[in-house]
Amino acid sequence: MAKGIDTTASTVATNALQAIPFGSIIGGPMSACIEAQTKAAKTTLDYIKEVGLVTDEDGNSKAVYVSFEYRKNGHSVVLSVPLLTIVPIPYFAIKNIDIAFKASISAASSLSTTESSSLEVGASMKAKAGFNVGLFKGSMEMSASVSSKKDSSATRDSKYSVEYTMDVAVKAGQDDMPAGMSKVLEMLNESIDTIVATGELTVSSNKISKTDGGIYVTYKDTEGYYKPSEIKIYKSGEETPITENENCKLVLDKTGAVWLISEEGDYEIKAGENSVLVTVTE
Repeated sequence: MAKGIDTTASTVATNALQAIPFGSIIGGPMSACIEAQTKAAKTTLDYIKEVGLVTDEDGNSKAVYVSFEYRKNGHSVVLSVPLLTIVPIPYFAIKNIDIAFKASISAASSLSTTESSSLEVGASMKAKAGFNVGLFKGSMEMSASVSSKKDSSATRDSKYSVEYTMDVAVKAGQDDMPAGMSKVLEMLNESIDTIVATGELTVSSNKISKTDGGIYVTYKDTEGYYKPSEIKIYKSGEETPITENENCKLVLDKTGAVWLISEEGDYEIKAGENSVLVTVTE
């Protein structure tokens, strides 16, 4: 009768394969890469805050500008440049993750059976018989025995091994700048400005008629900011600035001031270290 097929080896191999932690093997490197990417993004944010921004006491952040003085058309001028536009911003990103996994499972099972048999004949069965032949008389006794012996032995061997290796290759490099940051830098580039070292005071005209409707005055301080509130106007020879009265009206906007003067004479407009002479005629 045929014996059943031994499935021990395949069962062992299947169990060993199912026991391999594929989730940890594949997910572990990916989780590590995500964590590394998060740290890289935080490093970029910290760099921008520490290098490119300054925070005041109220918690408001302003861009850091680098200013240096140089000569232009015989005058000393200052170039003011946002720091973030002239230094490289680290944008490192993981571009590729290659996971190579190899598992080797071997299992074997063997069964060997040995059988032996023997037959023995001996005296275990007795019979008596007499005979008379001519002048001779006698008797004869016979005995016989039969035995059989059968031995069998069986040996079963099972063995298996599991081996796996994994190679992880991570490629990272400088990533493209995010669209939002690119737009910010574009706006900062537009803010690059040349500033007169002592500030800049300009007037629409140095000579006007009292019926012309006034003069327009703008002032940029030494940092390049418009400061219309710092503009003062003086009657020539006087040390006290003129305030609004029936002969002088002031209208401020975000960049400058409009002075409406209906009294003839010479006036001095001042802001910071700058001054301009204006004459009002009939």
